Amino acid sequence: MSLVRMAAVSSALVLAGTAVSAQESEYSWQPDKPINIIVPWAAGGSTDQVTRVVAPILEEALGVEVVVVNQPGASGSIGTQAALDAPRDGYTWTANAIANNATYAITGLLEDTSIEDYHIYLHVANVPVVSVNADSDIESFDQMLEQMRSDEVTVGTAGVNSSGGMALASIKDGMQEELPGARMITYDGGNPAVIAAASGEVDATTQLAVEQAEMIRAGRLRPLVVLSDSALELGEGDPIPPITDSVPDFHVAQDFFGVFIPTGAPQEVYDTVDQVWEDHVMNSEALKTYANENGAVFAPSYGEDALAAAMPVVEAEACARVTRGEAVVDPSEFGIDCPES
Repeated sequence: MSLVRMAAVSSALVLAGTAVSAQESEYSWQPDKPINIIVPWAAGGSTDQVTRVVAPILEEALGVEVVVVNQPGASGSIGTQAALDAPRDGYTWTANAIANNATYAITGLLEDTSIEDYHIYLHVANVPVVSVNADSDIESFDQMLEQMRSDEVTVGTAGVNSSGGMALASIKDGMQEELPGARMITYDGGNPAVIAAASGEVDATTQLAVEQAEMIRAGRLRPLVVLSDSALELGEGDPIPPITDSVPDFHVAQDFFGVFIPTGAPQEVYDTVDQVWEDHVMNSEALKTYANENGAVFAPSYGEDALAAAMPVVEAEACARVTRGEAVVDPSEFGIDCPES
C-alpha cells in the first residue's frame, strides 16, 4: 500500500473514531460543527496561550474541532462584542480574564453587559510581574517607584483594561500617589508589550508572568516584583519577591482566566460543557504542566463555584475603576457595591 493510501486510511480511521466517540458520548449535546473561541487579544498573550492549551482538551471530549480565533482591539472589547453578537447556538465562545468581561460596561467599552451574560468556566489564575529590560539601570522596585516620581518610565501593556494596565493602575492605588513619570504605552496584546520591553522599546512591563516567562528565563527581562503576597518561582532563577515586601498593605486579588459561553444557547450546551469541565479540565495534566512552568495557578472551576472564586477580583477591579475616575456606569447597576472612599 502506498504512503499516500496509508495516510488516507489512517485519517479516515481517526475521523471515524472521533465520530463514534461523539455518537457514543454520554453528553447530552453532540456538536456537529467546529466551535470558535474568540480570544480578544493578540496571539501569544496570556489569554491566547492558555486557551490553546484548553482547546485540545475540549476537542477530544466533544469530538469536534475547537478553533481559537484572535480578534484584538480596544482592550479586548471588540472580540468580546463579536462573541456576544454571534448566534446564541453554543458554537461561539470567548476567552479572557474574568475581570475584563465584568467591567467592560462599567468603563463604557461595551454597553449593558456584565458577567451574568455568560456561563463561566475558569482554568488558571495569573499574576502580573513588574519587569524591566535586562540592560536597565533600574535595579529594584523601590528604585523604579522613585524614578516614576521624578522622571519618565515607559511601561508596555496591552491597554488600560488589560491585566498589565490594571496592574500598573493598582500599583498607583497601592502607593496612594499618581507616580507622574509612569507613562503607559499600549499594544494589541500582552505578547507585543513584553517584546517591546525585552527589546528596549519601552523601559518596563507589568504584564502577566505567563507572558513574560520565556523572556525572563532567556535573560531578556529582569523581574523586580510579582503582584502577589508570596514569592514566585519561575525556572531556575531566584524567586521573584512579592510586592508586599515593598508595600506591606498592598491588596492582592487572584486574576482568574477562563472561557465564557454567552447565555441564550440551548441548556444542553451548558450541561455538556459543565460535565466536560468536570471530567477533563479539572484534572488535566497538560493544564497543570502549563501552569507550573509559566508561573500560573492551576485553579479550574465552573458555574457558581467559579463566580464565587472570581468575585473578589471582579469587585476589586470594578471599584478601582470608580476610584480612578474611569467608570462611566456605577458598578451598583451590576450588583457590585463599592465602599465609600
